[in-house]
Amino acid sequence: MQPSTGPGPVLSTLNLLALDTSTERLALALQAPGGPYTVLAEGGARASATLLPQVHALMALAGLTLARLDAIAFGCGPGAFTGLRTACSVAQGLAFGLGKPLLAIDSLLIVAEDARRQHYADAARLDIAVAMDARMDEAYAGRYRWSNGAWQTLQAARLYALPALSQVWAHTADAAPVQAVAGSALAAFADRLPWPTAALQIPQECDRAVALLGLAVQAARAGEGVDPALALPIYLRDKVAQTTQERDAARAAATAAVVLP
Repeated sequence: MQPSTGPGPVLSTLNLLALDTSTERLALALQAPGGPYTVLAEGGARASATLLPQVHALMALAGLTLARLDAIAFGCGPGAFTGLRTACSVAQGLAFGLGKPLLAIDSLLIVAEDARRQHYADAARLDIAVAMDARMDEAYAGRYRWSNGAWQTLQAARLYALPALSQVWAHTADAAPVQAVAGSALAAFADRLPWPTAALQIPQECDRAVALLGLAVQAARAGEGVDPALALPIYLRDKVAQTTQERDAARAAATAAVVLP
């Protein structure tokens, strides 16, 4: 997919690259003069091979060199094991090479932000639950609140078996009702989870790259950047072993990231 300019104001004082490969979609965004610029492309197993070429193509489109970046953001999880390793390896490699801070963005919060932009852009407050299909009859789930122009985490992301998530939602529904539920688990599990009846269901994302960039810009403005060595992926499900192909792909991504044009 060819890069396209995304909606929103130009923030010429901040040059920020954001990337996410925690799902089956590769989301890439750049805040730069003349932008923002965003890319949505096929992810999954292809992400390790295509992420860096997409980064260089987007930087070229914006007429910006990597050296001019102020910070780099990445979707830190939870999500697909290999995807999280790919994004983290590339982001860390670039940040180490450039001497720039890293911003680790909650991958479930990206879903919440996308849902807010779709349906609640003018809302002063929004309580939302996010549930993403984690396969094996499990879901990654968390709860978030938008208030006073910023997000708060009400329940940090966790990995749940479906019966356990059902119990959690049933227990908290009355005490902390949500206005919306978003995420791929809505379609994956359909009637197998007791979705809050009063909540709007938002199964489809609109533009993950735009939502990612919005969160990354907020985090950068708030000074949330950390040393690259401290920005690690969130693994909620351990994977005991990688295939040889996965190990080689992650190693190649990390090595290529430190070779700056």
